[in-house]
Amino acid sequence: MSIFSRFLKDESGATSIEYSLIAALIGVVIITAVTKLGTNLSAKFNNIANNVT
Repeated sequence: MSIFSRFLKDESGATSIEYSLIAALIGVVIITAVTKLGTNLSAKFNNIANNVT
């Protein structure tokens, strides 16, 4: 029974899971921002190319 109670009190795994979730959330935000920036930049370059020709 003491092994089970020690397992329930151990929080070291919870901390690593929290850090993993934060890192995943930051990754999603970065991917979203880069995708949106790339789309806007592509539209601007296409607009410039159309105006030049």
